[in-house]
Amino acid sequence: MKKFLILALALCLAALPALAEADAVTSASVNDFYADGMLEGDDLMNAINAYSGFYAVASVNSDGTPNLGFYIYGCVKIDETYYLQLGLSPNQTTSNVDAGSELVAMYAALPEEGATYPTSGARMSLSKVTDEALLEELLKTAPQGFTPMYYEITAVRSLG
Repeated sequence: MKKFLILALALCLAALPALAEADAVTSASVNDFYADGMLEGDDLMNAINAYSGFYAVASVNSDGTPNLGFYIYGCVKIDETYYLQLGLSPNQTTSNVDAGSELVAMYAALPEEGATYPTSGARMSLSKVTDEALLEELLKTAPQGFTPMYYEITAVRSLG
């Protein structure tokens, strides 16, 4: 009986990693304290393009450690799809992108009068734009002489 219990426990423990696999972006915060302050659509695009607030882009280094950078970016809308316009000089984030890292971005509006921290904004999942025709269209929105990277905003969540 003891051997059976030990074997059953070992099987349960062996299965835990498969059961515990989760999307860190969506599971990082199970309580949504700022749902009322979530920005999306045109409101998010206009807030981002006001260049007032807190901006961050997260990627994963080749050794699996996180990389978080403070980058001011723009947002472009084509049809009903929104794209982040990232103008990054070669750095660790661009190295991570070249190595296939996914990117996640965060925008937080400046705190309202009397508030001590931001509660309005969004966390965005991104997907790199690779379609040449779409990239050509997006590049028309870039300032002259500027060749940014473009990422489709595929999901938007509140700040936490």
